[in-house]
Amino acid sequence: MAYQLNLNWPEFLEKYWQKKPVVLKNAFPGFVDPITPDELAGLAMEPEVDSRLVSHQDGKWQASHGPFEDFDGLGETGWSLLAQAVNHWHMPAAELVRPFRVLPEWRLDDLMISYSVPGGGVGPHIDNYDVFIIQGMGRRRWRVGDALPMRQFCPHPALLHVDPFEPIIDVEMSPGDILYIPPGFPHDGFTYEDTLNYSVGFRGPNGRDLISSFADYALENDLGGTHYSDPDLTVRERAGRVEQYELDRLREQMMAVINQPEDFRQWFGRFASTPRHELDIAPAEPPYEPAEVQEALLGGEKLIRLSGLRVLNVEGTFFVNAERLAVEDAKAADALSRYTELGQHELGDAVKQAEFIAALTGLINQGYWFFEE
Repeated sequence: MAYQLNLNWPEFLEKYWQKKPVVLKNAFPGFVDPITPDELAGLAMEPEVDSRLVSHQDGKWQASHGPFEDFDGLGETGWSLLAQAVNHWHMPAAELVRPFRVLPEWRLDDLMISYSVPGGGVGPHIDNYDVFIIQGMGRRRWRVGDALPMRQFCPHPALLHVDPFEPIIDVEMSPGDILYIPPGFPHDGFTYEDTLNYSVGFRGPNGRDLISSFADYALENDLGGTHYSDPDLTVRERAGRVEQYELDRLREQMMAVINQPEDFRQWFGRFASTPRHELDIAPAEPPYEPAEVQEALLGGEKLIRLSGLRVLNVEGTFFVNAERLAVEDAKAADALSRYTELGQHELGDAVKQAEFIAALTGLINQGYWFFEE
């Protein structure tokens, strides 16, 4: 099912994105759930899927991680089942992410789906990412507070909550409504009846993530091997004192490693195209021959990109799943990064080039693209 999002994106980005929360009523007109609670429960039993079960009974919070063997004895109230990156494993649910492809794909985290019974939820908390919460079946009330300094605490080792807050939004959501919440705004959902919620999250890396990842890249590629030098050194009265100019030189030495444009681009392309959650990769069996791929494309068949796969254009250099994309035709490479479904029309003359077809065949055989059934 193709979902049509009723949203003025330029206006939304100007007024709300990373600024303030907003309720978007009937954003998905005639919304139909792409998944059932039983299907979600089935995914939560798979070891590849990151899932959680959160309950609140008799004033006590409990949380456990999947995979789960069964869901017996949970009762009819006070619990929620959550599964991350469902867009990687369930194609109908993945269609919910498509309308958000006007935002930077490298920022997309995943589609998290939660099923809650009456009284279920995860408690009042703060997220460090942008989230669009889509209301599916059932009724749920959401309260959102202002982005003020708040005490956070752990009622359970797997949960991080905040103190009670005064809401600036207090709304009961209907199917097709969206609640957008920027980072830092406390929020809490209360479930009135069995309900499904779909959270499309966009995450930005913090400084620790960036520095750690670039340090790994520098080590792997033997960058920054030049030693500190000071040929202009003079006699020092205080041997134990580090001078300001020495600190400045050290900082400049470190920045010089990062400020190599080609290395920075190569690192970021690999970093940003690395998926944050496991992919449902199934290599082609039997593997395709280039002639088969070319014939299929020339015959009008379409290729579908593996859901969750990151294909990024970083200043004209292309990356897929943390590797440089070995496609020399810039137009074809851009098509691979731009479209999730493509064929001869999008790829142009590249479908007639043996070198491109060979590279594309390798990607198909790896399970990154597959022919539409």
